[in-house]
Amino acid sequence: MDRASSVVLQALTQATSQDTAVLKPAEEQLRQWETQPGFYSVLLNIFNNHTLDVNVRWLAVLYFKNGIDRYWRRVAPHALSEEEKTSLRAGLITNFNEPVNQIATQIAVLIAKVARLDCPRQWPELIPILLESVKGQDGLQQHRALLTFYHVTKTLASKRLAQDRRLFQDLASGIYSFACSLWSHHTDCFLQQIYAQDEAAALSSLERTLLSLKVLRKLTVHGFQEPQHNMEVMGFLNAVFERLKQFLECCRQVGSESTCREKLEKTIILYTKVLLDFLEYHPCAFIPLIQRSLEFAVSYVFTPAGEGVTFERFIVQCMNLIKMIVKNDAYKPAKNIEDSKPESLEAHRIKTAFFTHPTLTEIGRRLVSHYFLLTEEELAMWEEDPESFAVEETGGDSWKYSLRPCTEVLFLDIFHNYSQTLTPVLLDMVQNLQGPTNVEDPVQLLMKDAVYNAVGLAAYELFDNVDFDQWFKNQLLGELQVSHHRYKLIRRRVIWLIGQWISVKFKSDLRPLLYEVILSLMQDPDLVVRIETATTLKLNILDKFNFSSPEKRLDKLTNHCDTKMQVLHVISCVIERVNIQIRPYVGCLVQYLPLLWKQSEEHNMLRCAILTTLIHLVQGLGAESKNLYPFLLPVIQLSTDVSQPPHVYLLEDGLELWLVTLENSPAITPELLRIFQNMSALLELSSENLRTCFQIVNAYIYLSATEFLQVSLTHTRVVEIALKVSPILGAHMFQPLLPAVFRGIVDGERYPVVMSTYLGIMGRVLLQNSSFFSSLLAQMASENNQEVDQLLGSIIEMWVDRMDNITQPERRKLSSLALLSLLPSDNSVIQDKFCGIINICVEALHDVMTEDPETGTFKDCMLMSHFEEPKLSDDEEPPTEQDKRKKLLALEDPVHSVSLQQYVYEKLKVQQALMGDQGFGVLMETVDTELVRQLQEFLQGL
Repeated sequence: MDRASSVVLQALTQATSQDTAVLKPAEEQLRQWETQPGFYSVLLNIFNNHTLDVNVRWLAVLYFKNGIDRYWRRVAPHALSEEEKTSLRAGLITNFNEPVNQIATQIAVLIAKVARLDCPRQWPELIPILLESVKGQDGLQQHRALLTFYHVTKTLASKRLAQDRRLFQDLASGIYSFACSLWSHHTDCFLQQIYAQDEAAALSSLERTLLSLKVLRKLTVHGFQEPQHNMEVMGFLNAVFERLKQFLECCRQVGSESTCREKLEKTIILYTKVLLDFLEYHPCAFIPLIQRSLEFAVSYVFTPAGEGVTFERFIVQCMNLIKMIVKNDAYKPAKNIEDSKPESLEAHRIKTAFFTHPTLTEIGRRLVSHYFLLTEEELAMWEEDPESFAVEETGGDSWKYSLRPCTEVLFLDIFHNYSQTLTPVLLDMVQNLQGPTNVEDPVQLLMKDAVYNAVGLAAYELFDNVDFDQWFKNQLLGELQVSHHRYKLIRRRVIWLIGQWISVKFKSDLRPLLYEVILSLMQDPDLVVRIETATTLKLNILDKFNFSSPEKRLDKLTNHCDTKMQVLHVISCVIERVNIQIRPYVGCLVQYLPLLWKQSEEHNMLRCAILTTLIHLVQGLGAESKNLYPFLLPVIQLSTDVSQPPHVYLLEDGLELWLVTLENSPAITPELLRIFQNMSALLELSSENLRTCFQIVNAYIYLSATEFLQVSLTHTRVVEIALKVSPILGAHMFQPLLPAVFRGIVDGERYPVVMSTYLGIMGRVLLQNSSFFSSLLAQMASENNQEVDQLLGSIIEMWVDRMDNITQPERRKLSSLALLSLLPSDNSVIQDKFCGIINICVEALHDVMTEDPETGTFKDCMLMSHFEEPKLSDDEEPPTEQDKRKKLLALEDPVHSVSLQQYVYEKLKVQQALMGDQGFGVLMETVDTELVRQLQEFLQGL
């Protein structure tokens, strides 16, 4: 062991080197040792030796942690022995005295990983030892044990199988009292120390408070099936509100510069997460807490009580709490009151009593007049980085995490649920702001921006209460024409507001007037206004923004790169929306894009926008996009050539353009084949674009397998597609690869996705090129000194055993057809495996057969009878050329042209004819009686 430790220590030391010549051999050596008995015991000794270099110990922990994932399970290849695992479990919890925080955290995580697999059955002593260590007086040991206790609890709580949940609930009921007392003790210590202004001691106690609260959060949320009946759980949850008030007061006392401030805010947020999680997982159990939660959250967010103590993330959490209570379906009575559950009625009663007219009015006004106002930071960002400001304002599903979107979502939910009360409030705020606003009054400008924001968000709710057409003509149109630079707030907000209402209530005869205003705003000196205008422009401008009008070409609209990008983005959205209806309008655009591409040589982000426009243009033009090839293919060539510097910016969009070009190509061309020379280097990158690269390969095969396979690279997925397109050609062209596929099946390839692909390849060969399969079988038997029948038996056995690796119904049907193709046969090996073949067939029948409810008969849902152009609704995209190729191919594919039900029946009949009734009866007796019953049910009527 000492010598092994020395050798492993040396390899780990070399693996921390910055010199790749030293690093790479060390990593390879460590990789080879991963499966050696005793390796993880050596790693344990190394990272527990605090005298060694921190980087070496860190690496030892990481290798140990990765080994748990790969080799700890008993069924894993090269699994650790039970003896070594027992020793390792004992060594991991011998002491909790790791001095380095980062390593301590990693050790806690790896202990939790082992606990997930072994606790409590193989590791019953873990929890008692952790609890005993947490009670200790040594500060470091107590903290490390508590850290480990948290990670173990977190991991066990995440298990979702019913049996695992019951085990965790048993654990929770046994340790909940202790966890509560631990949390209460550390919390009291912290409060005493912070009031005594002993910040060092307070910080230590706060860290323990945080960890014990994390444990309690997991136990409370996941440890009880009916937590409302547990007095300790409900007592803890009620105590959360008092603790929150105490900690918020601590924020006021310590100030923003205190060393405790950051961790104090984290603890406050964790308290709110306890309430939010409990509400999410146990809405009915939360009902006794609704009143107190609303009082607490509304008090701190909408009254002076929160002034000076709240911070943004806390306000967000409180708003989320209100939002989840307001819109929770469990708290809404059924349309027919008699059908409502008692708890739903109780929750609704509590909400109704709380949300009185004065309370709702104050919340509504406060949301708009306080939280909707643009802040000084936002206004500064608008001035200093307008593009980032515009992106921030429209940024995705972020309501849970930042204040502005969270505020807007809460406003929408409350307005939707209490519109009768809040509509007059909002209309009154609008009325008070009628007429032009003084540009010298920033307060009024910000208030108008906020109120218009609210009217836009609530557009659907205000449909019957606002005459938007009159408002547009009499008020909003005039505000768009105020050119003062301070009025940009209102110009930008009004164009956004119109965008919100245009699909709700806006007369068509007003649109030409709107488009003229939009086109003028595209020249607005403020970028944020231009971006907002471009966004609104997406909605319905094709009839006005006619690309064939020279005076409205992009270079006429703007000379600025950023605005060109915005306009291209708008054009892309328009093309995407109208699809093939774009064709009459593309003439000028097609002429202009090559010029713009040439002019933008130094502006890669503009070129990205051009690529995006081209993607949508190709999709809109379909097969007609072949006319763009003189411009299109050189663009793809440059964008996907990793030897060219611009590929760093252009590659992702370039690959997408390449793919849609192939999908919409009516036929292969030499130029299309030529750009495939870029693919070799792309496949070697192993980047996040690998999936798109394989989709491109597939598209080439569907487009023209014969010509493409003569120039392309190969890969197992390529083999599978090629065999599907042309089984005879594919089998011969990929002959050198197929032995590896063969061996992968026989050896039991351990990765399910890879095994599924291998079986798909072999299924194609066996079903559609049986003579080639026979010769390949003989070749492999010869190379392995085996009998052909013995090897065939091994393949069928592995196929049956690993059928569960195949998840796609098409591949499962393919496997059934392939194995059935071996029948009829008097070969004893095939007859020995007959039971397994029938088992696969019955499973596949369950996958593909649907029952006709009227006749009670079954039919194969994968059958396709003939090709016809689908009838499309206005919202549906027409099929691409590749979609058509796939459909025609499917008509020739046995998976879609052969009825599995009929094929099973015919194969069994000819097998019966071969063996005679008596022999066939003996053969059928090898099949499970339940399987036979199910098979007969599927075959009835044939």
